[in-house]
Amino acid sequence: MTLIVYVLVLLGILSFLIASIARAVRYARQSLHLRWELYPVPHEAPERVEHGGSYYEEVNWWTKPLKFNWVSEMKVMLPEIAFLKGLWEFNRPLWWRSYPFHLGLYLVIGAGKLLVITALLTIFAPGWMGGGFETVLKALYTGCGALGAGLAVAGAFGLMLRRLRDPDLRNYTAPGDIFNLLFFIVAFGLLIAGYILRGPDVSVLGLTVGALRLDTSLHIPGVMAAGLILTSLLIAYVPLTHMAHFIAKYFTYHSVRWDDAPASLAGEMQKKFAEYLAYRPDWSAPHIVGDGTKTWVYIATTIPDGEGRKK
Repeated sequence: MTLIVYVLVLLGILSFLIASIARAVRYARQSLHLRWELYPVPHEAPERVEHGGSYYEEVNWWTKPLKFNWVSEMKVMLPEIAFLKGLWEFNRPLWWRSYPFHLGLYLVIGAGKLLVITALLTIFAPGWMGGGFETVLKALYTGCGALGAGLAVAGAFGLMLRRLRDPDLRNYTAPGDIFNLLFFIVAFGLLIAGYILRGPDVSVLGLTVGALRLDTSLHIPGVMAAGLILTSLLIAYVPLTHMAHFIAKYFTYHSVRWDDAPASLAGEMQKKFAEYLAYRPDWSAPHIVGDGTKTWVYIATTIPDGEGRKK
């Protein structure tokens, strides 16, 4: 059983990484999205951001080098990532359920990383361990893990109740949405129960060191093993679903909301536009009249008559 748990945990993490990279590559290769071009764009100069301006304000802007302000953009990104700032501003009742869930996930991920770092130090730098340093590390990964798992379960439960009770959310809540939240509740609930019931002889750090060394002589209690297995399956499952919005959000912001690169100066963009105009849509909408033989250029430059024919 111990070896099975080790293998499933490793496969879960590898599956998550591979699926996340594959999804990011897939998004990056998609056709150019229709840009919003709503200002201010965060990576503009601070003085322009303040009044909602853009580089188009400059005379002969196309003859001047474009400047990208990373600091201004990070000032917008970090509060959104860390605190869900947009949700707080525009849907605060939902924020009180969603933020604990996301914060819980952040803390669990942080606890896992700290635990692995502590285990690696125990294996490769045992001289560093012992005394106050080890005590601090243990307090950090234990506290973050316990608090994070509890917040994630509470947040997932709150989100599930909101979806079931709120008419506005219930109208577009699919069974899969409820399943996903239940998956988190059960998996993290088992982890919490496994930690509480593990017994005095079972050390979380010891099990992590054993996993890194593939020490199958260690005993993993049943409830804890069930929690680890289910959590590993959850980790592998997340990037395969719409919960992978943590990947999509980057492209939504940088390729849709904040993409203000001038097409006239972007050679790659020009090539893509030329490729898109050669597409032959086969949509059945009357205003498109796409039968699979006409190009976008023809469709976009001709006017349909009252019966949907192009003239």
